[in-house]
Amino acid sequence: MAYDLENKLVVGVSSRALFDLTYENKIYEEEGVEAYSRYQKEHENEVLKPGPGFPLVRALLSLNELPGREDRVEVIIMSRNSPDTSLRVFKTIEHYGLRITRAVLAGGASLAPYLTAFKTDLFLSACEDDVQRAIDSNIAAGIICTEGITTYDCEHRIQQIRVAFDGDAVLFSDESERIFQAEGLEAFEENERRNADNPLQAGPFAKFLKTLSELQKDYPVEEAPIRTALVTTRCAPAHERVIRTLRAWDVRIDEVFFLGGIRKKDVLQAFGAHIFFDDQSAHTLPASEVVPSARVPYRNREAAGEIEEKDSS
Repeated sequence: MAYDLENKLVVGVSSRALFDLTYENKIYEEEGVEAYSRYQKEHENEVLKPGPGFPLVRALLSLNELPGREDRVEVIIMSRNSPDTSLRVFKTIEHYGLRITRAVLAGGASLAPYLTAFKTDLFLSACEDDVQRAIDSNIAAGIICTEGITTYDCEHRIQQIRVAFDGDAVLFSDESERIFQAEGLEAFEENERRNADNPLQAGPFAKFLKTLSELQKDYPVEEAPIRTALVTTRCAPAHERVIRTLRAWDVRIDEVFFLGGIRKKDVLQAFGAHIFFDDQSAHTLPASEVVPSARVPYRNREAAGEIEEKDSS
């Protein structure tokens, strides 16, 4: 019987997101693929250090160890590496005791076509092109911050996975954000006040949040192994539409922070996120100093279509 991924939380993670390949990537960029391949094979018995996606992946895999939850989470290595250069990654996976047995090794080709085939719920990578294509295919995906990789202290939180999201252009579409950018704060707040009873359109991470919410429903609130947070620069009076949208979706958000311009970094550190998703590098880069962070390259396809139509006329 074929292995079924239908009722699992499937996470695709690139080798650069899971492990620290900063030096190796520099070789690839400066000397080319042959030098990179040669280096990896010469050092394939050397264990790699954890990368920014490591705490989240290990914590998610720990869900499979809970009574009655065996094999609920499937993590798949999805890499542009060739099979010949992947041995170092697999040896490192074994070293850390990660239960990852499946892989997509695309040999330099795009990973995008395989994300749907593997029913991927979340894709983490350092490659913007692959992440953008995933977003365009309605798959939650983030470009994980690898600049100056920090060793994140998540050991004491492994029993409860903490995931934080931005609102506009992440959980929700950018419909309101575009009004803010085009017309300013006053027009934005008036639009949100006027449409408080109209749910926001779903953004690229809405489906992923709903998947996490379904997992949470299997546990009493105080015992849930997953805790979520919305960390947004919105504030009153733009708060009501957000709350009513989440209510209309019948999803659970454990904590919400309406910051109104206060920087997100300190709140995320206090929350203790295993991962934070935001569409702006102005938020993800500072946040990545204290928690693993990933940028969501949201692109409003309807707006892009309008622009293309205007350009062609």
